[in-house]
Formats: sequence, C-alpha cells, structure tokens
Amino acid sequence: MNPQSSDFSLSATELEQFRRDGYLGPFDLYEEEEMEQHLRRLRADLLDTDLAIYSSDNSASGTTNLANYDRHLDVDFLSEHITRPEIVDRVSSVLGPDTLCWRSEFFPKYPGDEGTDWHQADNFSNVAGSKHPQIVWPEDAGFGGTVTVWTAFTPATVETGCLQFIPGSHRTMNYDESKTMTYDPTAINRREKDGVRRGFFGYDYRQLQKDPEWRPDESAAVSQVMRQGQFVIFWSTLMHASHPHAGLSKQMRLGFAGRYLPTSVQVYPHSSALQEFGGSASLEKFGNVLVSGRDVYGHNRFVETSQRGYPFQVRSRVGAE
Repeated sequence: MNPQSSDFSLSATELEQFRRDGYLGPFDLYEEEEMEQHLRRLRADLLDTDLAIYSSDNSASGTTNLANYDRHLDVDFLSEHITRPEIVDRVSSVLGPDTLCWRSEFFPKYPGDEGTDWHQADNFSNVAGSKHPQIVWPEDAGFGGTVTVWTAFTPATVETGCLQFIPGSHRTMNYDESKTMTYDPTAINRREKDGVRRGFFGYDYRQLQKDPEWRPDESAAVSQVMRQGQFVIFWSTLMHASHPHAGLSKQMRLGFAGRYLPTSVQVYPHSSALQEFGGSASLEKFGNVLVSGRDVYGHNRFVETSQRGYPFQVRSRVGAE
C-alpha cells in the first residue's frame, strides 16, 4: 500500500473536468522502452496460471475472458502497478482517501478483431449469470459505477483499436443491467452495427438498452489515443467503446484495467462465484486490495497487502463464517 501523497493528486481544474466529462488523461506512467521491458517479462508470468485465483483448479472458465481477471493477485508487477501513487493519488482525489482495487482485467485486441460495443456499467450485474450486483454503493451515495484506470501496455491508436468515450454521458444510464444478454461466442467478429464491426466478448450490449430504438451519438465520440505506458481514468458509467483493430499493424493492442472503489462500497456481497462469458469461477480466493487509507466498514474481504502472495492471506468480512 502506498502512503498518500499530494504529488499526483488531481488539481481543482482537473477534478472539475473529470466530473464534467467522466474521464481524464492520458497521464504518463512508464517510458515506452520501460513498458516494453515489463511486457516482455510479463508474458511468461501470464502463461503460468498455477497461482492465479481463477486457475484451472479453481474454475470452469476454460479459455473465456475470466482468465484475464485479477492477475494483480499473483503477478508481482501488476500488484505494484495497481498501487502506483501516480494512479492511486488521482483515483483517491475522486473517491476519497479510503480506496480499494477490486478487479483488474486485460483487454487484448488482435489484428482484425472487432471493436467493443458502446456500453456502460453501474453495478456490473450485466453479464453475471446470477444477475446479482457485483458492487453495491451505499443507499445515500446517489450514483454507482467504478473508477477504471486503463493503461496502454502497447500503443493504442485508432488503427489498433483504442478506446472511445462520449464526454458527459456518465450522468445518465442508457442500459438496464437487470435485463439479460445472450452469450453467443460464435458471433464474435461477425456483427456489424451502424457500419462498424462491434461486439462485447460474445454478448450484444444492445439487448440491455432501455429504449431499443436508441443509438449513441457517435458524432460526439472522442478517440483516446495513447502511447505505450500511459493511462486514462474514467467512470464505468461513461459511454465507452473501442475501435476495431484494422489489422494494418500486426501488433496486438493490449490494455490493462484496474477498477477502484471507496471502501464504503460492498464488493460481491451476494456472490460466491463469478459467472460470466460462458464460464464460472469460485470467489473463494478473491480479496480486494486496500490501496489507500483504511477500511472501517468490515463488509469486504481483503488480501493482506503485507503478505500478498501464496498461500493467499484473505481477511474475511466482519461477522462472516
């Protein structure tokens, strides 16, 4: 856990821009050559899933997207990455001093891959088989979602499938996460929406629209181009998508997203397993990481940051059996 520092906290102007637009960045974190060196070392670690909490011994997920989740809990570089003060200070400027990281995900996009659907996420029940909210904000919070920190582990350009945002769209949810999406892996890379190949990892996000006739205003979209080693922060409730990978470059676009919350938010309060993307995985070894401040609520499980590694040292919820 990193001590709080004012070195990377958002200024009043930056905070106002983030509240207005729903995103901010990019910010520099690693030099390009530095990130490339980390990436070369990281490839071997990612292939070794023996210590991953959603490994083959703990999961029926096979080769689904669940294999990309929460590798910060077993890979040292990713554990350090999510606690970098350049990230944590900025996130805590938005969420407050007591902050946790509850999830991380890799987002690879290979040459020829479709773009990602326009989407928003409030409580993350949208692809959960149980339909239970994965995160629950206090009733008096007035809003939900999570702050996502998306880091470009490789260059992210329009041609390789960089992120797209619709500024200011985080204030209104256009999707109903209580609805059900049908998982169809055979549809990946085969759908075209408004002239663009788009999908959502085997789902069709349009199935969640409150108004089936509604379409996002793509004329207002901003393409978030980033050099290797930069990151951007945004609310998960912001309308976001990505371009297709045009295939002009043979390099995979690789993004790594860390998701952050104040400790007042409950994480997986109704779930003992993840059920997403056609697979499932036990949450037995899952724990949040306290990246800033302290936890005074006791309703979440945490990996003890002083003993990160294996065997897992997980502190249960207060009162839990």
